[in-house]
Amino acid sequence: MSRRRDELKALLGGAPPAEAEAPEPQDIASEPRPRSHSSSGAVKAMGLALGNLRAEAEDARVLREQVARGERVVEIDPNLVEPAFVADRLSQPDRSDEAFDALCRSIEEGGQEVPVLLRPHPEPERARAGWYQTAYGHRRVAAARALGLKVRAVVRPLSDVELVVAQGKENSERRDLSFIERALFAEALLQRGFERATVQSALSLHKAEMTRLLQVAEAVPAAIARAIGPAPKAGRTRWMLLADQLKTAAARDKAEREIATERFAKATSDERFVLMLERLTRKAKPATAAPEALAEAGGRVVAAFRADAKRPVIEFKGEGAFAAFVASEIPALYAAFKAQEGED
Repeated sequence: MSRRRDELKALLGGAPPAEAEAPEPQDIASEPRPRSHSSSGAVKAMGLALGNLRAEAEDARVLREQVARGERVVEIDPNLVEPAFVADRLSQPDRSDEAFDALCRSIEEGGQEVPVLLRPHPEPERARAGWYQTAYGHRRVAAARALGLKVRAVVRPLSDVELVVAQGKENSERRDLSFIERALFAEALLQRGFERATVQSALSLHKAEMTRLLQVAEAVPAAIARAIGPAPKAGRTRWMLLADQLKTAAARDKAEREIATERFAKATSDERFVLMLERLTRKAKPATAAPEALAEAGGRVVAAFRADAKRPVIEFKGEGAFAAFVASEIPALYAAFKAQEGED
């Protein structure tokens, strides 16, 4: 490892100064042991060696750029880091989030491998007090905070436009934001006055994709989207179906009632999406008419008639003999009914 470090320093024209110390490059693959008298082993070894050279050259390029910009990775108290002014995620660490839990375990066991990108806080007073704002890496900041660790970060002065472009591009390249997170992020940027072209660039979208995202963001109330969460498995088609179901006030009221249930609160984000979609697409049972009481002259109810369109029913109130009598009279009653129809 020390030999590679020396080679990278040579590529950079000498070791970087202490205040601009760059992170040590990581091995992509290790050198294989050549097999004696094996041409295929030699070819494989050559391919891996060339791959290592390319990886080292790329590491050297990145390090050279960082040194040129005067950037270095620093450790910062995550309690002094605020999120970006536009949220790009719906994940909530205090709710069921398997991906966030896995990230915490990874950092706890192996450390934070990928630095986050921060900028000095845009408010001068807070910046002087040592506060920062996140461009990307919100979950890594939250994980470090939860673990009581400092967060490894690159700090760079960024304008608002540069921040959202960096924020969007990092998430697009990692393919890490769900459909609804991208939709709400795009809508929030437009509402803050960013140009449509800037938003498309930030999320690497073409025009048709942008239109679909905004249609869903407009149709799904933000409170309902936040209650469901990122739902990474839902995808565009099902979010568009849910958006279509939420067009009426009655449907939105039904959604609020589902959110208030215990089963919804205990479910994962993907499960909450399924519960919500099932609740909104479930067909209501047709209302049945109240039974009509059939009473004798003295007022005592002897039967009840339920006028169901498909299956009308007469229920007798414990009058077995009377029920048998009515049953025996049905043929005559039916004949009288048909005769009356003929007269009409």
